[in-house]
Amino acid sequence: MNLTMVGTGYVGLVTGACFADMGNKVVCLDVDENKIAKLRRGESPIYEPGLSEMLQRNIAEKRITFSLEKLESYRHAEAIFICVGTPSDKDGSADLQYVLRVAGDIADALNAIGPTAKPKVVIVKSTVPVGTTHKVRDLIASKTTVPFVVADNPEFLKEGNAIEDFMRPDRVVCGVETPEAEELLHSLYEPFTRQGNPIYMMDVRSAEMVKYASNAMLACKISFVNEIANLCEFYGANITKVREGMCADKRIGNQFLYPGLGYGGSCFPKDTLAVVGMGKAVGFNCELNDAVHRVNQAQRPHFWKKVLSVVPDMRGKSLAFWGVAFKPRTDDIREAPAVALMERAQAAGATIRAYDPEGLSNLAKEHPEIKAAPFHDMYEVLDGADALIICTEWTQFRLPDFAEISRRLKGNVICDGRNLYRLSQMRELGFTYASIGRETVRR
Repeated sequence: MNLTMVGTGYVGLVTGACFADMGNKVVCLDVDENKIAKLRRGESPIYEPGLSEMLQRNIAEKRITFSLEKLESYRHAEAIFICVGTPSDKDGSADLQYVLRVAGDIADALNAIGPTAKPKVVIVKSTVPVGTTHKVRDLIASKTTVPFVVADNPEFLKEGNAIEDFMRPDRVVCGVETPEAEELLHSLYEPFTRQGNPIYMMDVRSAEMVKYASNAMLACKISFVNEIANLCEFYGANITKVREGMCADKRIGNQFLYPGLGYGGSCFPKDTLAVVGMGKAVGFNCELNDAVHRVNQAQRPHFWKKVLSVVPDMRGKSLAFWGVAFKPRTDDIREAPAVALMERAQAAGATIRAYDPEGLSNLAKEHPEIKAAPFHDMYEVLDGADALIICTEWTQFRLPDFAEISRRLKGNVICDGRNLYRLSQMRELGFTYASIGRETVRR
């Protein structure tokens, strides 16, 4: 099948590469000349395990190409996937200008191509508020009489595991209005669901809502366990033990119930605010989602107070950060907890040293105001530092050489925002150790 992905960000690039790997002919369209040039060389502009190799393989087999030309990218496409960003506006609602701009471009292309071709299926894959796919339909229809159909196909990709999620999805959700769209999407996704996982065909508005409901539920679980962890600190309970006892209940389960620094990245913060914004637009207060967002935003300052409890005067101190990306296996630093903590440390007079396997270049590019000295060795960054702040649970941090840490770290203080280590272990090794929802171990 001939497919066009509009936007070569996280969603468009992973989706295009995976569809190409299944044998489809894919054109990835973007307006960024530098990004397209890089992609044509087989270089991924984002870090996602396995993505560069997949792109190079499909470029070599001529199943995926990259273009700046809108009309030619749309001309032969049977399906056009809109995969552009929907950033949060100032009031928290989703900014749809890029989605609607693409809709206008598609209408112009349909007029240029003419009505003789088979009607194209325009599929909104960007995460958009309920009703947006119909806005896309209505905008295109207002500018052309050439036949087309629309559909919605939300993505459920976890950064760091996106290729596996796409190739073996838990479920595929499609919002359709016509038999043509349903047949096309079913044919496209059937090869990915041969293990028996479902393809759900439903109305467009319900499909749009599924994405927000899913992310809002996961965000809720994260804020819930963090609130319970913070309560544990006041009462001398241990969140590790509380979590074990709670999650043994099969009705609750254990996924997304790990205490930490709160959610970040490009999805949960934006999508939780978008749910609140959708409520405001119709005069309905989404009180639970609003509270989830507020609890999440309070988690970084709460942890910062724990840092100050073991390093009370930051002036002239040096802090080493392990982890800059918002989660492991990605270079994405959008809404990353480390950034918020670095800002507080810098404002308090501390100097910052940082190590992350993938995120350092994005930190320098996106936050030049943070004067963090970059290091490419997880132990070298500790040299002479007064404390180690752990922000991201990269696997190499789970079983480090504690003797090496102790030798290099001047203060012997570890502030662990991911609860990687046992309290008894830290006590035995002689560290001052602050974590989430547990007592602080002091030398």
